[in-house]
Amino acid sequence: MKYTNVAYVGVDWASATHYAYALDASGQKLGHRSFPHSGEGLVELANWIRSVTNLEPGSVAIGIEVPHGPVVEHLMDAGFLVHAVNPKQLDRLRDRFTMAGAKDDRLDAFVLADSMRTDLRFYRFLEPVHPTIIELREWSRMVEDLSAERNRLANRFRHQLWRYFPQIVDLSEDWARDWILDLWEFIPTPAKARGARTNTVARLLQRCRVRKWSAESLLVHLRGRRSRLRRASLKPASPIAKSSSHAFVW
Repeated sequence: MKYTNVAYVGVDWASATHYAYALDASGQKLGHRSFPHSGEGLVELANWIRSVTNLEPGSVAIGIEVPHGPVVEHLMDAGFLVHAVNPKQLDRLRDRFTMAGAKDDRLDAFVLADSMRTDLRFYRFLEPVHPTIIELREWSRMVEDLSAERNRLANRFRHQLWRYFPQIVDLSEDWARDWILDLWEFIPTPAKARGARTNTVARLLQRCRVRKWSAESLLVHLRGRRSRLRRASLKPASPIAKSSSHAFVW
């Protein structure tokens, strides 16, 4: 693919701001500036590209590192010809202008624009994505984020239980299951376990469809003392152990 009578714009994207650099077909600078990552900022970016190039969106080729995301989708919706390049390839193209390794948003945006003008073969033209696919991507990203957050909270929950109520930790490999949380809300401490009624626990297990434990066996487990190893780990160290442990402190 080769364009004629078009302008080239490189967009160096980031989480907070995006930097754009525009060149005409001969490589002359048309303008450059940064834009905030927001709804208003993306609208301003598209309007700036139209004004500085003085061309219709279908005559403006835009280069960017990422093939997806809000910046790409907004520019594509505006009608621009958006192309993506591999970040490693961009590193090689950057070496034409400087060998310094420092990050420079303005330079990267310029390299994106100029390399599109001279080496468009390294870029991949991005076709518009169906809205359903975009929605599925967002749902998938949300599921990943929520799963990671659930794991973090479950590990914190387990750490706290191990400190004062380790019997609950042994009930399941997944400490964030609904029935574990319901049981913990009903029996939050060992003292509550000693006063819990069998019938109430049986109803909870039946409602949560838990068949691994009966109400009687569950209460026996929850009322049990900590293991001997756990109790031993809580005992204060002997004077001999203290002195030996300090012997190697520098």
